[in-house]
Parts: sequence; structure tokens; C-alpha cells
Amino acid sequence: MLEAKTLRGLYVITPDGVDQDLLVKQVEAALRGGARLVQYRDKNRKAAQQAEIAHALRALCRCFDARFIVNDNMVLARAVDADGVHLGSADGDLVAARQVLGPSKLLGASCYADFNLARNAATAGVDYVAFGAVYPSPTKPQALPASMTLFGRCRAELGVPACAIGGVTLDNSPALISAGADLVAVITDLFEAPDIRSRATAFQKIFEGEQA
Repeated sequence: MLEAKTLRGLYVITPDGVDQDLLVKQVEAALRGGARLVQYRDKNRKAAQQAEIAHALRALCRCFDARFIVNDNMVLARAVDADGVHLGSADGDLVAARQVLGPSKLLGASCYADFNLARNAATAGVDYVAFGAVYPSPTKPQALPASMTLFGRCRAELGVPACAIGGVTLDNSPALISAGADLVAVITDLFEAPDIRSRATAFQKIFEGEQA
């Protein structure tokens, strides 16, 4: 089991439709750039291929002492011994998920633009909540906009790390962090960068208070 770490920094979320070998290479580049939290999100592949990719990414994350999270799929997360699972509001009961995962695994919850969902999630024992879309998102163009005031409220009232998701870029991340976001979840601005490793490093440096 990985040692406890503060949930803060770049949160890598894998893109859809990328060839398996290329995806593994891209995630490795992000890890070499300093990312320490990776979520495998896959809505399209068949279960067998999802399992193959998840095993490969899990092994890669172990090499870099990074945490590996599976999106929306408790069965897959347990099968590959992931470090945790991230659930949307329709993906299962959070209290039950915590009981299944036990105390040592990470549990994250999508709370969209709804602070009450975050309050309930915190009560259920999640390790972090995610708000978004904070900006227009090519991944979820129909997502409701989430106010940046949610991050400050989360820190002040719930004491649970908050993740910003949706349209997050290197340019708008400083504003999100200033608003109280502990994590920034990135897909497009990372995986479509000309140099994924350098882009991951630049995101991490923002959290370190350095110039990207």
C-alpha cells in the first residue's frame, strides 16, 4: 500500500479513443513529468480490454509511486487492485463503496455544481470531491457550469480536498488554485500538448508556487 500523501496537484484523467500502447506511453510521460494521481476513464472499450489497460497503467503507476484510480467501475478497480475509485452521482452508493473499499483506498465523488452533493459525499467518507465543469469542456460540453466559490466553501465547511474539472488548462489553473482547488483534473490540455512530460511538470510547478 502506498504511503499517505496529501491530495494536491495535477490529477491526470485518461482520454477516450487512444490506442492502448500510445495511451500507456502518454501516461508514462505525464508521470515522468511529476504527476502522482492518474484516473483511468474509459466509456467505450469492452471489459476485457479495459482490464488489460488498467493492469498496465496500474503497474506503471507503481513504478512511479503514483496513485491509480478507476472511474465509475468498482469491479475493475478491485480486480486490478487500484488505489481507489471515482464515482459519479449515478454510479453507486458512496457509503456502500466505502465499506467495500475499506479505509486504505481512495474514494472520490463527482459533485458537479452542487454543494449539497459534496456535503453528503463528505459525510459518506470520500477522500475528495470534484466540482465541474469549471470552464467549458470538450469532454462534457453539456455540463452545467460550477462556480469557483465552491472550492472555498468546501475547504472552509467540509475540510475535504476539492478537485476542479472541466476545461482546465495551464493558463486557468492558477485562478482555480487561488480559489481553493487542491487538485486540477486535466485531459485535453495535457494529452494534446506537444510535450506531455513538460506540460505535466508545468502544472505541478503551479502548485509549488513557481512560474510554469
